Amino acid sequence: MNFPTERRTIPTEIMTTQMEWQPDEQGLQQVLQLLKDSQSPNTATQRAVQQKLEQLNQFPDFNNYLIFVLTRLKTEDEPTRSLSGLILKNNVKAHYQNFPPAVADFIKQECLNNIGDPSPLIRATIGILITTITSKGELQTWPELLPQLCNLLNSEDYNTCEGSFGALQKICEDSSELLESDALNRPLNIMIPKFLQFFKHCSPKIRSHAIACVNQFIIGRAQALMDNIDTFIESLFALATDEDSEVRKNVCRALVMLLEVRIDRLIPHMHSIIQYMLQRTQDPDENVSLEACEFWLTLAEQPICKEVLSGHLVQLIPILVNGMKYSEIDIILLKGDVEEDEAVPDSEQDIKPRFHKSRTVTLQHEGGEGEEGEDVDEDDDDDDDTLSDWNLRKCSAAALDVLANVFRDELLPHLLPLLKGLLFSPDWVIKESGILVLGAIAEGCMQGMVPYLPELLPHLIACLCDKKALVRSIACWTLSRYAHWVVSQPPDSHLKPLMTELLKRILDGNKRVQEAACSAFATLEEEACTELVPYLSFILDTLVFAFGKYQHKNLLILYDAIGTLADSVGHHLNQPEYIQKLMPPLIAKWNELKDEDKDLFPLLECLSSVATALQSGFLPYCEPVYQRCVTLVQKTLAQAMMYNQHPDQYEAPDKDFMIVALDLLSGLAEGLGASVDQLVARSNIMTLLFQCMQDPMPEVRQSSFALLGDLTKACFPHVKPCIAEFMPILGLNLNPEFISVCNNATWAIGEIAMQMGSDMQPYVGLVLNNLVEIINRPNTPKTLLENTAITIGRLGYVCPQEVSPMLQQFIRPWCTSLRNIRDNEEKDSAFRGICMMIGVNPAGVVQDFIFFCDAVASWVSPKDDLRDMFYKILHGFKDQVGEENWQQFSEQFPPLLKERLSACYGV
Repeated sequence: MNFPTERRTIPTEIMTTQMEWQPDEQGLQQVLQLLKDSQSPNTATQRAVQQKLEQLNQFPDFNNYLIFVLTRLKTEDEPTRSLSGLILKNNVKAHYQNFPPAVADFIKQECLNNIGDPSPLIRATIGILITTITSKGELQTWPELLPQLCNLLNSEDYNTCEGSFGALQKICEDSSELLESDALNRPLNIMIPKFLQFFKHCSPKIRSHAIACVNQFIIGRAQALMDNIDTFIESLFALATDEDSEVRKNVCRALVMLLEVRIDRLIPHMHSIIQYMLQRTQDPDENVSLEACEFWLTLAEQPICKEVLSGHLVQLIPILVNGMKYSEIDIILLKGDVEEDEAVPDSEQDIKPRFHKSRTVTLQHEGGEGEEGEDVDEDDDDDDDTLSDWNLRKCSAAALDVLANVFRDELLPHLLPLLKGLLFSPDWVIKESGILVLGAIAEGCMQGMVPYLPELLPHLIACLCDKKALVRSIACWTLSRYAHWVVSQPPDSHLKPLMTELLKRILDGNKRVQEAACSAFATLEEEACTELVPYLSFILDTLVFAFGKYQHKNLLILYDAIGTLADSVGHHLNQPEYIQKLMPPLIAKWNELKDEDKDLFPLLECLSSVATALQSGFLPYCEPVYQRCVTLVQKTLAQAMMYNQHPDQYEAPDKDFMIVALDLLSGLAEGLGASVDQLVARSNIMTLLFQCMQDPMPEVRQSSFALLGDLTKACFPHVKPCIAEFMPILGLNLNPEFISVCNNATWAIGEIAMQMGSDMQPYVGLVLNNLVEIINRPNTPKTLLENTAITIGRLGYVCPQEVSPMLQQFIRPWCTSLRNIRDNEEKDSAFRGICMMIGVNPAGVVQDFIFFCDAVASWVSPKDDLRDMFYKILHGFKDQVGEENWQQFSEQFPPLLKERLSACYGV
């Protein structure tokens, strides 16, 4: 493009003093033509526009033309002018540091001079442009910006005031921390009092901007706001009855945030705030009612919730329940009147990305498996997830759920009278909301609901056959929330009818119902575990039939239901007739999918559970599955290497493929045990594992250490030659900053020690200090503590001479972290190690002997030779200190410990 360039030869200083920049007419026409073309729907035209823009960006004053069109060319239509500003904004984002100072200054000046343009669209565009410039670190180098904008707020001209406020609001959103910093001499000290004055402005738009600006500083507890907090709260109260919905929304938002950070200031007014929020939660404008409804969610997390809200439940509960109905708009968006859609293919954007949860090795506890808090139940993921945006229905349901957890059964007197009318209503929308209410209170009000459940459950199960799909799907979710109770009853009373109906719903003609039923069934499987064994044939027939029926999105949920079934019934699945049903469709899917298809993730996870459950029953299928996993790991590593060497030519790989493949290999090693030997022998998995263990991504390392531990247990001869290379890497990963990586590395070291025996000696020094440091750290998660204690014990078992000198440094936390786990092989080997170390270094345990006694007493039934080891140590200690000292020492024992030691070991 031949841009007129003669003007650019004038030195900049002269140009600015002599005359203000003026566009060349021909250049201006070219820019306008470009803006017109860029509004064309034709993709070829669009591509040409992109190329033209690239070329024009070589000319520094192209940006002058863009700002000129935005601010000066009032003859052009607004969309074209605004577009010019948005292209300029993108240029600022990409190339601002290369703008000549004269160009940057011209743009800034034009912005400030035209912030009051009569057109709201142009004002907003200029506001966005100003914020983009400030986000380039320009707040410091544009010192007149904030004072000028604040000054323009005083303008008599509405447009100027509104435009300046719009720009300030965007700056407050983007740079709230900087505005409070010394770098700018804390402009907030002036801005906050200024904003507060505008809460009384006659224009609702200005009032709304003013509150929105101040609201940006609540969560960060900006000092300037805290200094004016009482004025702020009074000003908010004054706006409580504002007729403008945007103002009311911002007032509600402010109060919700203040509840979180300055509840002390709200407590004196709490009664009237609650009254206000009760009204606003019923506001005709859903944006307002949604903001107000957040108040109950936030209040439920405050310690004073019960005290301040008890008297208001009688008003609040009906409001929340009413908010849980689908709105007319929801029903249209959810196609609530479409009953059969199972043949309609899914659109790709409906399918949420799935995240694979990498394998973490945990121990069996008293209360079942896993770490507490791991199983975070996303409440109310029951409904409308295609509208996954937050709405009043979801917020009301979430609020009722958290309040049920605060008030427990005290909520029921307010709810039960309402529920009857809802659940038996002839209007399906009301009936549906009643079923949602029942589900929302399941966790908090379980105790109080028990007397009603024998009657309610059959009614809910009947709702699974309702003619409305949205009623059937919510019934699935609500029933899953009561699965724990169902399983605690005799199977014929509720479990069998529930399972029968849920399985029918898995084959429903409506996709939403299929999805809800599949998820609910997975929850039921987790609760029922082996209770499902008698029905396995029936369950598998249904799940396998669904394979041929489901569209893309629900297939992914089906894999999850099958994997959960395998986890829940374990080896009971290993029957020829079950394998015949289940494996052919799974393997058919496995062969259909390409190596780069993300649907492999859920399928690999599912197969991993199935392989672990089937054990030897998986042997006929293991070879192709094993080979493919190795290929996936190899491909991903190769792609990562090419990307690292030539990032400009290659794309970064999606390492989830490798992580999921490593986890399935772990499942195979765990399920097949020694039978995996042949597969490992014929592959290069150990070389690949060496690379994976050094991957920069923690999740890759986490899964590779889990696999290393599983291969160590299954086929150690293949692992042994690599130990000298592997141990230093394991030692480096004993870093609790990455909990799961550290946990799996620790576990693998313990498994290797058990296989190596005394040959472990050269490697103890690489890992012992880190392990001792981890076991003594405050706030280390329980799983990591237990695994660390077991590995230290195992190292001491195979190399007592090397480990026992440090005994005194770890014996106390060692004992306290292992007293709570069940008797098992890992605990057995660790305690043998501790006994052997005490044999080598008895002085190391003397100061903490009471902890050792307590740990010994935690065994229910140790093996005879281990019991003898305990007996010798206890009696040795007693003989050493003498009868009288032992009496004094054992007086400190809690009564239960004293009894157990006396009964089991005669001390």
